[in-house]
Amino acid sequence: MKKESNLKRLLEYAGGYKYLTIASWILSALSALVALLPFVYIWKVIKEVLDAAPNYGEVQDLSHNGWMAVVFAVAAILIYIAALICSHLAAFRVQANMRTKAMHHIVALPMGFMDGIGSGKVRKTVYESSAATETYLAHQLPDKANALATPVGLIVLLLIFDWRLGLLSLLPVAAAFVIMSVMTGKRMAKKMEEYNNALGQMSNEAVEYVRGISVVKTFGQSVFSFRRFKEAIDNYEKWVIAYTKDLRFPMMCYTTLVNGIFAVLVAAALVMTSGGVTNEFLLDLMYYIIITPIITLTLTKIMYASENKLIVADAMSRIDSILEMEPLPETDYPKHPKDNSVELSGVSFRYKDAERNALENISLTIRPGEHVAFVGPSGGGKTTLASIVARFWDVRDGSVKIGGVNVKDIPKEELMDTVSFVFQDSKLMKTSILENVRMAKPDASREEILKALHDAQCDDILEKLPQGVDTVVGAKGVYLSGGEQQRISIARVMLKNAPILILDEATAFADPDNEAKVQAAFSVLAKGKTVLMIAHRLSTVTGADRIVVIKDGKIEDTGTHGQLKDKDGLYAEMWRQYNKAAKWKVGVSNA
Repeated sequence: MKKESNLKRLLEYAGGYKYLTIASWILSALSALVALLPFVYIWKVIKEVLDAAPNYGEVQDLSHNGWMAVVFAVAAILIYIAALICSHLAAFRVQANMRTKAMHHIVALPMGFMDGIGSGKVRKTVYESSAATETYLAHQLPDKANALATPVGLIVLLLIFDWRLGLLSLLPVAAAFVIMSVMTGKRMAKKMEEYNNALGQMSNEAVEYVRGISVVKTFGQSVFSFRRFKEAIDNYEKWVIAYTKDLRFPMMCYTTLVNGIFAVLVAAALVMTSGGVTNEFLLDLMYYIIITPIITLTLTKIMYASENKLIVADAMSRIDSILEMEPLPETDYPKHPKDNSVELSGVSFRYKDAERNALENISLTIRPGEHVAFVGPSGGGKTTLASIVARFWDVRDGSVKIGGVNVKDIPKEELMDTVSFVFQDSKLMKTSILENVRMAKPDASREEILKALHDAQCDDILEKLPQGVDTVVGAKGVYLSGGEQQRISIARVMLKNAPILILDEATAFADPDNEAKVQAAFSVLAKGKTVLMIAHRLSTVTGADRIVVIKDGKIEDTGTHGQLKDKDGLYAEMWRQYNKAAKWKVGVSNA
């Protein structure tokens, strides 16, 4: 099946506004033809002056021809403005519809999607790629219609007065057009893809670097401590320099040719007038020298339109890379959990492009209301195990059940109402604290939100803020510490009041004061709920009903803290190392 052109797909995004796009092309082309008419009247002005010389007082139609040139010039400008108004209205609708479609699709993708592709790359794809289409539709396409219509009128004007000078004017144009075709062909399309890949990678790594800048400053490190970001910058630099050098010579030839048409005309005139100069030839030569800069402008518009077409093709490809990602399948026969138990049976899972499974044949049953902690070495699969319970991804083998129902058979909205998360890196929106908490339950009253904040130990935060719960967080408001953001996130989860709670290193970055308050909030939050807790700090899991030790994607052991610490195994060794590290102090010399 023949693939739809990018232009046709863009017009589909425009909906009813596509007719404005078509109107913009027609108006722009008409503007180009009308813009050539002043040159006809300029030719008449020059002819009148030359014919009357030296008796310039005999000139009769000079004023009329001059004003006609002005009228058509103004008319061309007004028609072009109308074309741009039409194209911009359609372009803004395309950009908005494209972003809306992409974001609706992203919402439907597995929750682990963002971890796999990177937030910086997603932002660039959705916003910058759609912005590229706006520039193309609003400016480049009308300019291209204008540039394509101009040669039609120009050829007539160039050949109608002196065909010899007209053909000579077109020779450099033909050579420049060949060079332009080489620069904007398939090879350029490949280069454009490489450019956007390098730029996308650098953008993604920049986001990750900024997120970790506090750690860099704390430990006095430089940008080189973020090796991947530095490598992304270096790769982009190498690509840009190589690409610039590659196009240096053809671009120099192209620029010389399109800007040197007048030189060809002057040289030809010297040869053609060796036997003498007539007023008619001088008139035509002056006219051609005046009009040929339009050729330069026209070719430049075509070149930039061709380059932007490649940018749009790459942008559409990147948008498609998101739209082609399959959402998790939804069942036609939904079922509802009977309680808040969790059961994993023979579960195996592998991330995309990974060489081995992140989880291998995991079987585990968690009773309703049981508090279970997952511990083990970093990279062992703890977070992955908790994530598949909430169906961040679908398992490769086996099944995950909540309340006796496979998570694949639970409607997405109901599953999200059943499971809540508290991550180590909590995110707040740039809006008021009230609205941040209300996100968990849009119809919640102010009193419900204030109670959730109280239970989450947030009273001290609200007391010090200028507008209390109505204080805006972010660039236009106040900034909160990591521990304070965490407590507000807990308030959000409390308001949601889901029966299953997942805590992923929720106190990892909290200072001692905030950690105590976060733990107090957890004690209220966890009452009557099934809790899956992921922790490296073993002191936080000693009170769990059960501890599951995970290593290399497999369950090494299970039991209570008392059972496991006295048992020869991985947990006992981790507990010894943890206590050893906790008792370690920096030595002070008495010298």
